[in-house]
Amino acid sequence: MRHAFSFLLLAFGLSWTACNNNDGGVDASKPWLINANEVLNGGPGKDGIPSVDSPEFVNNTAVSDFLSDEELVVGVRIGEEVKAYPHPILDWHEIVNDEIGGEPISINYCPLTGTAMCWSRKLSTGVTTFGVSGLLYNTNLIPYDRETDSNWSQMLMQSVQGDLSGEAATLFPVVETTWGQWKRMYPDAQVMSSNTGFQRDYNQYPYGDYKTANWLLFQVNPRDERLDLKERVHGLRINGQVKTYRFGSFSDGVRVVNDVFQNEEVVIAGSQPDNFIVSFHRRLSDGTSLEFTAVTDQLPVVMQDQMGSRWDIFGRAVDGPNEGKQLSFETSLMGYWLTFGSFYPRPAIFEN
Repeated sequence: MRHAFSFLLLAFGLSWTACNNNDGGVDASKPWLINANEVLNGGPGKDGIPSVDSPEFVNNTAVSDFLSDEELVVGVRIGEEVKAYPHPILDWHEIVNDEIGGEPISINYCPLTGTAMCWSRKLSTGVTTFGVSGLLYNTNLIPYDRETDSNWSQMLMQSVQGDLSGEAATLFPVVETTWGQWKRMYPDAQVMSSNTGFQRDYNQYPYGDYKTANWLLFQVNPRDERLDLKERVHGLRINGQVKTYRFGSFSDGVRVVNDVFQNEEVVIAGSQPDNFIVSFHRRLSDGTSLEFTAVTDQLPVVMQDQMGSRWDIFGRAVDGPNEGKQLSFETSLMGYWLTFGSFYPRPAIFEN
């Protein structure tokens, strides 16, 4: 623990202290939808962890200076445009404001909970950018929007304080996998460059041994220890309930699970060797219910429906009778078990 704290002090030149609502840093002038006494000041302060607002992109051969094949990336596809955002950059900046396929988007990533999402920057008040508030709830990132200065909970996926309190974030699907796997699937996609405009050592993880050690910088409530706190799982949220899927269920390569959760037909595709799990609705907009089987060794194609159409890792039909159709994205993401257990108490765990 001390090693990690000393490393953070060096990284940010700031004192990391967990402050409660009375210790400063937490604005109580407008009510919170969450318990304000559990909103903590992470230490660096507002924008102390700077977002990247003008990201640069390069081809996949130009990032070997900081990105190894084993590092994780967050992949996004909107329309025909595909981009990857490396964890080694997101670890230091947490938020990247960008545009993909003509859509203004914000990648937000919380290193303390291992959760990445892609939000639209279009709000009810107009187009905005997001920044890092410096606050945490259940050790999870609280972004703020620069249009209204409202605070948002990443894991609750909504504004929890300010003029936009209660407004839900609009999400786009992401695929989180290793850089080595991503560039095999999308060799021509653009990847975010380390030329961010900030002096950071992207070869160095800023949180010591946090990824693997059995300690937390900030406590969570409740603390569900049915699984290891830092185990990466896929969480599927429907009607405020969550079901999680472990890599162990996909240990033999690409596997597809046709499941029903909260009376919704869903499909989960994953592969432990290829380091990804994704999920979608199985019912098309015309009411057709699909049943999927796994497609192996054809990534980014991962599954085939009963009509013979093949579907890729972003839920797009690439051929067959359903070619061009898009499966509806279910609210789901990868993250450490600790965050699903604290935000959605006693989440279900899929058993093989």
